[in-house]
Amino acid sequence: MKFGKSICVLNVGGTRYAFTREVIRDFPLRRVSRLHACATEKEVLELCDDYDRDRNEFFFDRHAQAFVFIMLYVRSGKLRFVPGVCELSFYTEMLYWGLESAHLDSCCQKRLDDKMTEIGMDTLSEADIGVSGDEPQSPEEPGQQTALTGRAKWLEKMRKAFEEPNSSIAAQLLASVSVIFVMISMIMLCASTLPDWDTAKRNTVEEHRIVEAVCIGWFTAECTVRFLVARNKWDFLRRPLNIIDVIAITPYYVTMAMARAGMPGAGLGVAGVILRVLRMMRVFWLMKLARHFLGLQTLGLTLTRCYREMVMLMVFVCVAMAIYSALAQLLEHGLDLGTQNPDYASIPAAAWWVIISMTTVGYGDVYPVTTGGRVLGGMCVVSGIVLLALPITFIYHSFVQCYHELKLRSARYARSLSSEIVLQ
Repeated sequence: MKFGKSICVLNVGGTRYAFTREVIRDFPLRRVSRLHACATEKEVLELCDDYDRDRNEFFFDRHAQAFVFIMLYVRSGKLRFVPGVCELSFYTEMLYWGLESAHLDSCCQKRLDDKMTEIGMDTLSEADIGVSGDEPQSPEEPGQQTALTGRAKWLEKMRKAFEEPNSSIAAQLLASVSVIFVMISMIMLCASTLPDWDTAKRNTVEEHRIVEAVCIGWFTAECTVRFLVARNKWDFLRRPLNIIDVIAITPYYVTMAMARAGMPGAGLGVAGVILRVLRMMRVFWLMKLARHFLGLQTLGLTLTRCYREMVMLMVFVCVAMAIYSALAQLLEHGLDLGTQNPDYASIPAAAWWVIISMTTVGYGDVYPVTTGGRVLGGMCVVSGIVLLALPITFIYHSFVQCYHELKLRSARYARSLSSEIVLQ
């Protein structure tokens, strides 16, 4: 549209916001950014409720306070519900401006899912909440998008296909292929430790190399594509699962480089040890399954949120281990009462007995023989049970909450996928 002025005014429920034409063009809210592509006033009125050409002012008869919180999201990247406003009403405002439930913070996503479940809308798609019909959602309707926006949408679809396995049918197929390659790699890794593996490998050396190369090629291509379509390359490199991917892929190329350098054998001293360690590091491929299985995702999210409780648990165990190992060494070996126990000759040696006693494992390889040592052992076992149980309650509740959140997110993707299948 040929704007009369360089400043555009958005009037949302009586509150005015002034922006330049360049800002309107690249505005994060889809409905606002589409104003820049309008060629006639009729097209403008399909996006807003009224338009004043003289003042270059666009009127939107929407909730003013809700738009304030949406503007906070535009500025800070965090979207939360308006206090005192119904979750579904705010969600309707989000859909009107072109936002989705995925833009909400995790706590607000949980509130929205609980609200939808409460009123019996847990099986409906997000489009059923109700957005005005002027928002084009049909793929057949010609869009007013620029080439840059189309490329960005394609990159976003690619990112979701590789990062969110439940986001589409293509994403599920990619996830299934990735899981198959992981399982093949793990089977080969386990089989390589069998006594008859070397003989079998010599008989079918080319087949083994081909299978290994295909698996590594898939993992490398997957990691490369995910890096190229990532929104923030630095954040991508800092994520733990991506670091694990690199650690799992790198040994193959290091092994190939060492083989080309004339060090292919396993009995070359330090080089052979390095090769064996690098090969065994491929077990980290199992961590790739965390992207595709809810249980592993729940475990990882729980450990992330409960790191303070985990540190507290480790502190409890270390303090108790230091105290009991010193007392055990004194009672069993340090008093020179004629019954010195060689298994407790030092505090570090006694610490092994303390840790297996506090965790109630009790291998039986080390045990006290004096009366005082046995009394101390009983106290060690009882205190170990108590100390381990104290933080477990917090970790358990966090695990349940994380599982609930991820399950709701998975259900939301399933609803979106069902809607996609119906539209097709």
